Amino acid sequence: MIAIIDYDAGNIKSVEKAVNKLGYECVITRDIDLLKKADKLILPGVGAFEDAMGKLNEYGLTEVIRELVLEEKKPFMGICLGLQLIFDSSEEGVGVKGLSLVPGKIVRLPEGDNRKIPHMGWNSLHFPKESTLFKGVDEGSYVYFVHSYYLQADDENVVAATSEYGATIHAAIETGNIYATQFHPEKSSTVGLKILNNFLEA
Repeated sequence: MIAIIDYDAGNIKSVEKAVNKLGYECVITRDIDLLKKADKLILPGVGAFEDAMGKLNEYGLTEVIRELVLEEKKPFMGICLGLQLIFDSSEEGVGVKGLSLVPGKIVRLPEGDNRKIPHMGWNSLHFPKESTLFKGVDEGSYVYFVHSYYLQADDENVVAATSEYGATIHAAIETGNIYATQFHPEKSSTVGLKILNNFLEA
């Protein structure tokens, strides 16, 4: 069973629909017992870093996630805001501590050259290393982004995909049992479903 972590963030239902389409049973929940029983965890989300961490803390999910991911090594995937929350901090919520599952920070996309912020639309991926998440996905494949902030991972060895939008975006990470994408695989057509399925089969 796949548990999609419910912390009142947007875009959760579309992830549930994609997981079901791939033939997996899933539940949207913040029930700690269900999260502990799940085979894998997904943390999706659209919204603001500070608000999201506030909800995770309010619902008692922050320490539960850290325990299940860091100690029990349960497979975990963050999507969009869910990727950003994995890291230590964000310029979007100064002074707010993230989940700190992986070292790194979230910074605002640079303005200029008529680039629109937020970055909304399809962009291509580059793969600096082989990874489980992108097995069978072609270099240069296009996926769908909606974001104003992006990841700068402390350790570039965890970066599984990059993209360019005024800066080199760390568009996906993979390290041990932790996976995450800044883009939305559930909105990225057959390529996105392949990426999501790679996580579910990992």
